[in-house]
Amino acid sequence: MSKVFIPQGYHSCLSLYDTQKAISLIKRLFEDTLCGNLNLSRVSAPLFVEASTGLNDDLNGVERAVSFDVPDIGREAQVVHSLAKWKRLALFRYGFQPGKGLYTDMNAIRRDEELDNIHSVYVDQWDWEKVITAEERTVDYLKATVQSIVDAIASTQRTLRAIYPQLNTVPELEQRVTFLTTQELEDRYPDKTPKERENVAAREYRTVFLMQIGGALKSGKPHDGRAPDYDDWTLNGDLLVYNEVLDSAFELSSMGIRVDPAALDRQLTAAGCDNRRSLPFHRMLLNGELPLTIGGGIGQSRLCMFLMGMAHIGEVQSSVWDDETQRQCEAAGITLL
Repeated sequence: MSKVFIPQGYHSCLSLYDTQKAISLIKRLFEDTLCGNLNLSRVSAPLFVEASTGLNDDLNGVERAVSFDVPDIGREAQVVHSLAKWKRLALFRYGFQPGKGLYTDMNAIRRDEELDNIHSVYVDQWDWEKVITAEERTVDYLKATVQSIVDAIASTQRTLRAIYPQLNTVPELEQRVTFLTTQELEDRYPDKTPKERENVAAREYRTVFLMQIGGALKSGKPHDGRAPDYDDWTLNGDLLVYNEVLDSAFELSSMGIRVDPAALDRQLTAAGCDNRRSLPFHRMLLNGELPLTIGGGIGQSRLCMFLMGMAHIGEVQSSVWDDETQRQCEAAGITLL
């Protein structure tokens, strides 16, 4: 069943050809600015990992990875959901020191994604990770990093609008970030769902970093699910902006300071995942062998969609859609790539 939403009177600001050129420009501009702001270097990354390593991100714990056997090695491989854990191991292997980090283009298949205007089975994002010190595992450091990312987005938008003046009709990003915790939102709006709370906050503040996702709130339920073995649930969050085209909160990034041994120990038990302690990655982390890091993913198609005022993610990426979605988009003049 199609869940596509067609905004009344919507039309793309750019032609199909200019859309392709603008996507390329956004990616180049943002990558360069992000690397400068966070001191990141580009590395190559895998499309799939061995299932037995525990390196794949299990997201909310229910999504099925696309798996296949590799006869020549006699083991199963999985297409990555994200590179949250792989990046940390890469920093260790490459010998990165505090203050320096890496980024990579991450392409994934999330077969169980519910398709709508902003979700696709194809995921493309910038995955980044940076080594930090124990003293930097603080909320203040997290907030400063979030602001640096938002500054990179704002810089990209200014240049994009200068080259494509027709995009001046797209609302300008609010560069000042409002930081809220999931508990603060639950306290304010106890009768609303987590998604409804996000929508209210995004409409009010326009750019929000919603912190502390994964652990149970006073209601006994988490705001949203998070795997227990990458973000520290007390030092993470989602970057949300207000999307005027869709009149809703729009997540551009999920990120956080990663678990140290104590946080991993605590969260594995809380999530009922103690069986992971024997996996190679988890053993290294619990033994204190991996560097302390901060990192996240920034949606490439999501960012392009937001900066160009697009209504559907299929306008900026090639994927597969159900027949009804294709029919509705065609009738509304929305071109799916």
